[in-house]
Amino acid sequence: MSAPPESASPGAPVPAPADNPHRSVRIVKVVVNCGVGESGEARTRAERVLAMVTHQKPVATRSHSTNRDFGIRKGQEIGAKVTLRGSVARDFLARAFEARDKQLDADSIDKFGNFSFGIADYTDFTGMKYDPAIGIHGMDVAVEMGRAGFRVRQRALQSRPIPRSLRSTRDETKAFLATIGVTLLE
Repeated sequence: MSAPPESASPGAPVPAPADNPHRSVRIVKVVVNCGVGESGEARTRAERVLAMVTHQKPVATRSHSTNRDFGIRKGQEIGAKVTLRGSVARDFLARAFEARDKQLDADSIDKFGNFSFGIADYTDFTGMKYDPAIGIHGMDVAVEMGRAGFRVRQRALQSRPIPRSLRSTRDETKAFLATIGVTLLE
């Protein structure tokens, strides 16, 4: 049995071999959010935009508190969102990066490797045409990155916090984005 290298701190995870597919970083989920700040027709149009862009049925987002200055009550529907996973998430993310010219600001990546960006208008997507009945609607895209076994926090029995070994880092996410052709703006 060989001793660990002297530079390694005690309790630090040992790096896995590069050929282990379970150690590779992957997309856990993509959340597409369109907040309009009011209920009614504007929120309905935002739902139609998300349905057109993601090909999924959006759900309403509700306000968490009352804000009299903006005329928002607690529990009022003020936006819409869609959560995408698996191959649908990868396909949407490829189309979303095309709308952004395959560029992402490096500061958009957090210390756990998750990142988010905005799209100013749904017509930036390939094949989308402007509809005067909808108007101009932008959206926020949030991407959560992780490894195999990330579901440990969501399972019904014996759910646990995410161990550090399953989280991705900023550098791993940058390497992942480089493999799919995304340019990072410094």
